[in-house]
Amino acid sequence: MAIAKAERLMNLALCLLGTRRPLSKRELRGSIEAYLEAGSDDSFNRMFERDKDDLRELGLVIETVENLDGDTGYLARRDSNRLPPITLDAEEAAALGLAAKVWQQARLAGAASGALQKLRAAGMPEAEDAYEVHSALEPRIPVHEAAFEPLMLACRDRRPVTFDYRKANSAAPVQRQVEPWTLECWRGHWYLAGWDRGRGAERVFRLSRITGKVRSRNGAFTAEVPDVVTVRETVESWAGESATRTARIRLRAGSGYPLRSRAISVHERGDGWDELEIPYGHGLDAWLVEFGPDVVVEEPADLRADVVDRLRAVAKD
Repeated sequence: MAIAKAERLMNLALCLLGTRRPLSKRELRGSIEAYLEAGSDDSFNRMFERDKDDLRELGLVIETVENLDGDTGYLARRDSNRLPPITLDAEEAAALGLAAKVWQQARLAGAASGALQKLRAAGMPEAEDAYEVHSALEPRIPVHEAAFEPLMLACRDRRPVTFDYRKANSAAPVQRQVEPWTLECWRGHWYLAGWDRGRGAERVFRLSRITGKVRSRNGAFTAEVPDVVTVRETVESWAGESATRTARIRLRAGSGYPLRSRAISVHERGDGWDELEIPYGHGLDAWLVEFGPDVVVEEPADLRADVVDRLRAVAKD
């Protein structure tokens, strides 16, 4: 069974690397014996999708292209799959090893581990792991949302997606059609930045508010993908990083340390509460709601109203 699969993957890789134009599923099925023996179209489609994902996991860059007739084709350009010789010193190897540890809780753990093995086989020096024995702290990026994996793959493959999204102040989720650009982790939460087709504008979505399954859709992106710096700035802005004014809040003594670390000033009131002045940007209302009864907004009035609305929406549930 393992030999048959390896042969099938090799044949698919050779077809994709040997073609000068994108090949459709129908053409690939007619070129590979194992696909011809598939019992049904559904069986072939499942086998092909698994094989395509496996090749990508192995490092093959497979492009998805839509032709003039609207059919989807696949190819692996030789220039995209040819790497120059890789030379790393001990410090660079240590940095890669540390980065691989970060993803141990996500699907990227296997990919990171496999990449290190390939680099070591190519002669990358073994680096001493300073975090292995002597440190009680290890870097981690937690990934608990089920939407992370399909969105990560959709960002990589430039595939449009649909999902149900529930705003913090909404009673029911609404379906969104999105062209995903990138995923960003900010303050312990994952966000997706992309083009919302329904609204015709750039939007950012918090993964924890995505309900149900993320479904991929055929077709190319309709909006231009900006550079990485622009996307990251957008994520930070929508998540509340870009502050345009300040807010005054009451915070219960001994609580809300993330807010305290961001405060411009902190004054003890002596009644079990402290008064904080913090930067006020887009998304601050959603962040304050997470602290529940430990936070009371004094001003501005519009921020106080937004927080109250969000709390009422949560209470209705």
